[in-house]
Amino acid sequence: MIIYNETVNIDESIHQEWLTWIKEHIPRVLATGKFEKATFTKVLVEEDMGGITYSIQYRSYSREALDIFYRDDAPKFRDEALKKFADKMLTFRTELQIIDECTVNFT
Repeated sequence: MIIYNETVNIDESIHQEWLTWIKEHIPRVLATGKFEKATFTKVLVEEDMGGITYSIQYRSYSREALDIFYRDDAPKFRDEALKKFADKMLTFRTELQIIDECTVNFT
């Protein structure tokens, strides 16, 4: 399984507007059918450049599903975000491969 991670630094001047938007955006990305779930987190390390940083991790069903997302869906989502928030946000994307998952079982 591949995790598609978007890390976004948001200028404080648009923070509340962006939070409202991203909470609508994430379900729309999931509705493409390429991901099984998303985790939305706030990065707790303060950036020297300021702003507030978040990470959205989308768990893809497969490498193929992620490639189809890149081809068919990602461009329109990126364009939408750029038109809405332009120079008030900085985004970088990474792919993570899950090697193993462990849980603690207290008995």
